[in-house]
Amino acid sequence: MTDEPLLLQHRDEREVVTLTLNRPQAFNALSEAMLSALGEAFGALTDDESVRAVVLAASGKAFCAGHDLKEMRAEPSREYYEKLFAQCTDVMLAIQRVPAPVIARVHGIATAAGCQLVAMCDLAVAGADARFAVSGINVGLFCSTPAVALSRNVPRKAAFEMLVTGEFISADEARTLGLVNRVVATDALDDEIEAMVGQIVAKPRVAVAMGKALFYRQIEVGIESAYADAGTTMACNMMDPGALEGVSAFLEKRRPEWRATQPSTA
Repeated sequence: MTDEPLLLQHRDEREVVTLTLNRPQAFNALSEAMLSALGEAFGALTDDESVRAVVLAASGKAFCAGHDLKEMRAEPSREYYEKLFAQCTDVMLAIQRVPAPVIARVHGIATAAGCQLVAMCDLAVAGADARFAVSGINVGLFCSTPAVALSRNVPRKAAFEMLVTGEFISADEARTLGLVNRVVATDALDDEIEAMVGQIVAKPRVAVAMGKALFYRQIEVGIESAYADAGTTMACNMMDPGALEGVSAFLEKRRPEWRATQPSTA
């Protein structure tokens, strides 16, 4: 196993990318090196028009145990902590900037900033063994930055209870609350991810990318502004060859040939 904190794998003519957190001995805690690697990877994926789906996975027994507390304790200064949390925030926001959907593949524990990672991914599939917590409060630290992502995924009272108790919730509870999309047997995770990826890459890339960008923009503004933005986005989407082909195929009662409408990435 390589010592690199993050592994990257392309497949299907670079359409599907898997990023694997690779610090299994530390339960994939987010060290500064791992955050840097994630930031670079998501930045590169934002500009790669060949990518249609991204899977965020992890090696070892856990998905991610949050920040690396040993690193944090080694340099106890406000300047350091503000820089570290700003770096982490940049990584979280970079996930939303990737035009392709990012799917969390979760097994084992996802705690604190690890739970935040799951919440920031566009989609999440969890193994039945997965457990989630924002447990900083157990060491006297309210998970303030994870709270931003968590509260945008699950109901307020459920999010606040997790934040002030630090207790774990199960994979099934996470699905009920909306933190993950699907829960499957842990040994079926790859098959379930593959099925989800297949559904995504079968759709026009442009429509998915435009839709993802609009989805997050409209969440953060008032409803009138959201509808105005959505209307403009739909009008632009309708002018894309993929949408025109899809409508034509529907009217002609045939399957759309979207591949022929996609721009070449050669």
